Amino acid sequence: MRLLLHGGTVLDGTGAPAGRADVVVEDGRILDVGSGLDGDEALDCAGATITPGFVDAHVHVTSSGVDLMARLATPFSYQFFAAARNLTATLRAGVTTVRDAGGADAGVRRAVEDGLVEGPRMRIAVTILGQTGGHSDGWLPSGHCVPLSLPHPGRPDGVCDGIDGVRRKVREVLRAGADVVKICSTGGVLSPGDDPEHTQFSPEEIAVVVAEAAAQGREVMSHAQGALGVKNAVRAGVRSIEHGIFLDDEAIALMLEHDTVLVPTLVAPRAVLEAAEQGARLPAEVVAKAAAVVDVHVDSIRRAVDAGVRIAMGTDSGVGPHGRNLEELPLMAACGMAPEAVVAASTSAGARLLGLGDETGRVAPGLAADLCVLDGSLTRGAGLDDLSARLRAVFRAGRAVAVT
Repeated sequence: MRLLLHGGTVLDGTGAPAGRADVVVEDGRILDVGSGLDGDEALDCAGATITPGFVDAHVHVTSSGVDLMARLATPFSYQFFAAARNLTATLRAGVTTVRDAGGADAGVRRAVEDGLVEGPRMRIAVTILGQTGGHSDGWLPSGHCVPLSLPHPGRPDGVCDGIDGVRRKVREVLRAGADVVKICSTGGVLSPGDDPEHTQFSPEEIAVVVAEAAAQGREVMSHAQGALGVKNAVRAGVRSIEHGIFLDDEAIALMLEHDTVLVPTLVAPRAVLEAAEQGARLPAEVVAKAAAVVDVHVDSIRRAVDAGVRIAMGTDSGVGPHGRNLEELPLMAACGMAPEAVVAASTSAGARLLGLGDETGRVAPGLAADLCVLDGSLTRGAGLDDLSARLRAVFRAGRAVAVT
């Protein structure tokens, strides 16, 4: 049966201007895009824009907030039931593909693939790798250790040091089913005992991570906020920089030279501040760091955009609520990106980064029918504001998962 989406405007995810066109879907794929098309069933898209399903390149689906005491008081297995809820909320918000940046194991991914859980396509990092005392080390001054994701048989502990230790840990996460290796090359906001501008992992350790991942056909993503840690990661061949809060001119030039992708997650520090305002129990150092980076983060991303660094959308959802992913898009636009460029960064660029560019991320014949229908224009008028409220329909592989 062929489904016709007719009467709307298509923003195809390539960065090209929007244009009036119909879209025909059959057997889970886009059959045709053009004018004068027909189908067995029709969805009226008048007054709406048809886009590819959105791609969020940085989520944590087993995490449901940053409240430290809530994490301590929640039974271990609860995270997996919460992940099912989070995945469904993400999909129904128009995000049809995600890269989980630490937390989701191979079982979560398989549950989605097998249809046991309704969710977006997934790529997973399994575990965040970092040095002793680094951003992913859950040690606290009390002596207690509260990692973001407690290790279990399918999710190895991620703390590692030295060439041999790092090599072994990369092999462990790849054995556990990681599609991408996630490291921390700087400190961060949520880790109270380190500084986002300080480096973590030596250049030699990062090079080993990249080499071990490449040997298994995988790439590396790096949590990297300070400029020197960004540069260490880029020089070693890391594929994407996550956050990029304190980029300097040399870091930006290196990213351009190496064609490194930047995943800004502009909404993340704002989500920390929102959680604190709503009563989340967080160390004072964490709240102070989140407040301090908001403006410098915007400036950093704006300079990267102006220079032509490739951008892919990411939200760090799990720090903030799942299902609000599209709040990142107007923040990207505020950094100087045109609406068409924001949509491309949030669809085709993310799909390419995840190795899915031939499967999804564009409105084009032959690709999976991962599609969103949003009221109004995304390039004028309301633009990219209030996108979640404007969702009229979401399709994943041609199946309607949300229709209003």
